[in-house]
Amino acid sequence: MNLVAVVLVAVAALVHVYIFFLESFRWTAPSTRRTFGMSAQAAETTRELAYNQGFYNLFLAIVTVVGLVLWPTIPAAGIALILAGTGSMAAAALVLVTRDSRKMRAAMAQGVIPALAVVSTLLTL
Repeated sequence: MNLVAVVLVAVAALVHVYIFFLESFRWTAPSTRRTFGMSAQAAETTRELAYNQGFYNLFLAIVTVVGLVLWPTIPAAGIALILAGTGSMAAAALVLVTRDSRKMRAAMAQGVIPALAVVSTLLTL
C-alpha cells in the first residue's frame, strides 16, 4: 500500500459521498441548484433522476472503500475494487465532459482525484 494512493482513493470516495448527498437529498435546494446550474423548475423535474443518480455515486464510493479495507489483507481483491470504483468515477467524469464541454468544471471536480487514484494505485503494483 502507498500512502498517496490511499489518500487519493479515500478522498475520491468522500467526494462521491458528498455528490450522493447533494443529488439525493439536496437537489432542489438553492445552493445545490447553483452548483449544478439548475433552475428551480428543472431541479424539480429531474428530482427523481438525481435521487437515483446520487445512489450510483454512493455505490461507487462504497465499492472503493471496501477495496481500501480489503487491500491490506487481500490485495488482489482490494486493488480490483479500488480500480473498479475510481475507474468508474473517472470514466463518468469523462462522459460528462464529452457530452457537454460546458461541464468541464464539474467533470474536473468529479474525475481528477479518481483518475489520480487510479494512476497511483496502478503504480503500487
